[in-house]
Amino acid sequence: MLSELAIKNFAIIDDIRISFSRGFSVLTGETGAGKSIIIEAVNLLLGGRAASDLVRTGEKIAELEATFDIEPGSPAALIMADQDMDPNEGLMIRRVIAASGKHKVYINSRQSTMQLLKQVTCNLAGISSQHAHQSLFNEENHLSILDRFAKTQTLAAEVRHLYNALNPLVRQIHELRAGADQTDQENDFLKFQIDEIKAANIRADEDETLQKERLRLKNGTEILTCVTSAVDELFSRENAILERLGRIRNDLEKRSALDPALVQIAGKASQALFDLEDLAEELRIYTSRIDLDPEHLDRTEERLDLIQRLKRKYGGTLEQLFKRYADMQSRLEQTGNVEQRIARLEKEAEEIAATLREKAMTLSEKRKAGAETLGHLAEKELGELEMGNTRFVVFLGHIPADETGYFTVDKRLISPTGMDRVSFLISPNPGEEPRPLSRIASGGELSRVVLALKAILSRTEALGTLVFDEVDSGVGGKTSDKVGKKLRALAETYQVICITHLAQIARFGTSHFRIEKKVHNGRTATAITPLADMESRVAEIARMIGGEKITSTTLAHAREMLTNHFPY
Repeated sequence: MLSELAIKNFAIIDDIRISFSRGFSVLTGETGAGKSIIIEAVNLLLGGRAASDLVRTGEKIAELEATFDIEPGSPAALIMADQDMDPNEGLMIRRVIAASGKHKVYINSRQSTMQLLKQVTCNLAGISSQHAHQSLFNEENHLSILDRFAKTQTLAAEVRHLYNALNPLVRQIHELRAGADQTDQENDFLKFQIDEIKAANIRADEDETLQKERLRLKNGTEILTCVTSAVDELFSRENAILERLGRIRNDLEKRSALDPALVQIAGKASQALFDLEDLAEELRIYTSRIDLDPEHLDRTEERLDLIQRLKRKYGGTLEQLFKRYADMQSRLEQTGNVEQRIARLEKEAEEIAATLREKAMTLSEKRKAGAETLGHLAEKELGELEMGNTRFVVFLGHIPADETGYFTVDKRLISPTGMDRVSFLISPNPGEEPRPLSRIASGGELSRVVLALKAILSRTEALGTLVFDEVDSGVGGKTSDKVGKKLRALAETYQVICITHLAQIARFGTSHFRIEKKVHNGRTATAITPLADMESRVAEIARMIGGEKITSTTLAHAREMLTNHFPY
């Protein structure tokens, strides 16, 4: 049960808090006062999608909060227990909607996810809004309603899962069969390209290595001259660097007896001499390795030319060339083993298809049984809403299939939702054939169909709270009285919250709230007032009957309407 609702900075609502009780709560007020905004807030707290433009003008965030009493052993209680929450403490949901676009969800003061929010609230409350009326015109929604009533949602989800698993396999089989027509000439060309790259036997980064080698080979004479000159300067010529440094070291060692400070300096000179001797030896070894063979340079140039040509042909870089080579090998392997792959995929597809057909048939049978029962129950409910001669038919049709295939059974096509097409047909008048709701139902009739279906589904889904937004649309007189009685009867089992413009419905409420729009300091805001005594309810019912001008007659009429229904 929804026990409390708090709304802050949401649309035209500044800051309101509503405490609900069990039974039938009615919300009344002038058009535009913010009644439907309250229902929208409840919808968001049940997991509806939020938009940043719902934040009140001039504010950074909107805050919505709802507190629910949780029945022990209910689905919500079990989910809360799984999340280490105590259901006995109740369920508090809080949503923060930021004008910047960032939204947050809190469940019992812990930041949570939309997925968990939808899971924990799916059986707490159901909202029948103005949108629900229009959605009944869309036959795609009829199937969902039937599955909810027949409790076939799990089976329908299994069918969808199997369909989604089978669909890509079938598409892949068709693509492979189309590709199997590739000509021998195309395969030969693919083999030629693979052989061309394979014969080159190119190593990773070989182009960079060869470019460095070519640079060295082309400048071998210049390098040799430089290194030979360095060896001569260090070692070979008369009065060479090593010879002079040797004399310097010897002189320093001799003079170190005169000044001990020269010992360390002489040691450094000796180390420098050793280092230069090592350098001279390395240079002599390097000169022996210098390659001046012109044929070596030619071979390097040819190899580089081959690699550059293949790079230009197959992608521009060695990385792209190797990738192209792997891709071509894979393509050639696929074309060579295509029949084996097709056979393997066909076997896998047929196994899934067999299960899909079986599940789809079972689903269709359960839907058929549920459709018949739903039709009878809807007629009974409509009879209690001044539509006693109405025929309500839940029609199950199929899409015929001209040929057999993975997605067919008994010459009927299987879609992601199964093999059934569902349409709600209605005949409000005796002697008329049932026709689609969108073609025949008036606004008042549609409102009563919505109420009838909600009454039926609430029993099936074991919802704790039923919320109705203007279920009285298009009805009046005796019919509105019957709608009010139906809502009051539902409130004996469920908590019912209803927005209404009709006094005939509002009088049945066990609690009554007046919603009004007020202007303060140039800002419009919604205010809510509980009508806790007889006189305040009489005044509101009188306003609903007579509009702005309330007379003693309308007050007397309002009092009479409430006499048998107000709990005092």
